[in-house]
Amino acid sequence: MGLIYDKEKCTGCMLCPKVCNFGAIEKDGDKVKFDLDKCVLCGSCEEICPEDAIGIERKTVDKEKIAEYKDVWVWCETAEGKLRGVAFELVTKARELADKLGENVIAVLIGHEVEHLAEFLIHQGADRVLLVDDKIFADYTTDAYTIAMVTLIAPRKPSIVLYGATNNGRDLAPRVAARMALGLTADCTGLDIDDERQLVQTRPAFGGNIMAEILCPYTRPQMATVRPNVFKPSDRDTSCTGDIEKVEVKIGANQVRTRVLEHVKEVVEGMKSVEEADIVVCSGRGIKDPSNLTLPQELADLLNAAVGGSRPIVDAGWLPPTQQVGQSGRTISPSLYFALGISGAIQHCSGMSSSEIIIAINKDPEAPIFEIADFGIVGDIFEVVPAIIEEIKKLQSDR
Repeated sequence: MGLIYDKEKCTGCMLCPKVCNFGAIEKDGDKVKFDLDKCVLCGSCEEICPEDAIGIERKTVDKEKIAEYKDVWVWCETAEGKLRGVAFELVTKARELADKLGENVIAVLIGHEVEHLAEFLIHQGADRVLLVDDKIFADYTTDAYTIAMVTLIAPRKPSIVLYGATNNGRDLAPRVAARMALGLTADCTGLDIDDERQLVQTRPAFGGNIMAEILCPYTRPQMATVRPNVFKPSDRDTSCTGDIEKVEVKIGANQVRTRVLEHVKEVVEGMKSVEEADIVVCSGRGIKDPSNLTLPQELADLLNAAVGGSRPIVDAGWLPPTQQVGQSGRTISPSLYFALGISGAIQHCSGMSSSEIIIAINKDPEAPIFEIADFGIVGDIFEVVPAIIEEIKKLQSDR
């Protein structure tokens, strides 16, 4: 990697010194000069230069240089002043990966007035929290958060960086990867370390028909996004201790090209979120007609559960997309999952297989769903489910 500076193209606009968080650029007459001992090749100057006078040449990392990259990082997303659940899931998984490598877990916390959240990440298993707290990070913007992440990553050289595959995580991770010319594996469902200390990133491919194992042997850090609810968070240990390092990242107003005008929360009237529910009642093609959805809804109401659907019935418009469970919908991990008339295609199973208890009801005894179900009932859902509902009502009345 190296810095390329075309002095002839430089107009002396002095934008690049303003965006350098490392003091590596200063005025030199009517041009600029670079202190390569301070430069970490983060690319902020390259992006801001209006004349394309600055470039970063990035090359693959040789094996000797790879040894310089250490620790497993997790970008810990916040929403409405709280940490999102996927942050705890990924810190737990990062702890497992870091222990195999003999390295540390570093949680990256970016936002405004979020310092009080850092302790939760320490209790989850992080050895250190890198805290970037400034008003400019109050709302997520691609530009501001990318600059912050690259500013942190470039000088510290982590080996692995994990992001939740949320809307913001799917936006941020590829932006960082593009800025730093890194590999990135999206929507991982499995992570492990191989014999050569590389991150093995597993994700569905070809419509979920195969599981691909992906390596990034030539670039560092190795980066991946992971769907929420894929990994189980460990119980928090309040006896855990760690460091909280406050990092100042200066960002000029001219570096952020967007601003948030309004927050709009998607809410489907009468529908409980399948991602947040502890119990989910999910229907497939076997429900036959949208009018029959009153049956799973009745079961869900008794159990304070969410109603979900497989892709075919969502595509048919019988349920809103927010309730779709599966590879192209929501990945969930409830305590109890009912699969009503669902055959169990791999695309659907990839979104709910981590449920603690799976109860499947299907007329076809050969349905693949029975292979992952804890309890399977071969029968007509229109006969079995009403019987279950009646038994639940009896139990509830006895109590």
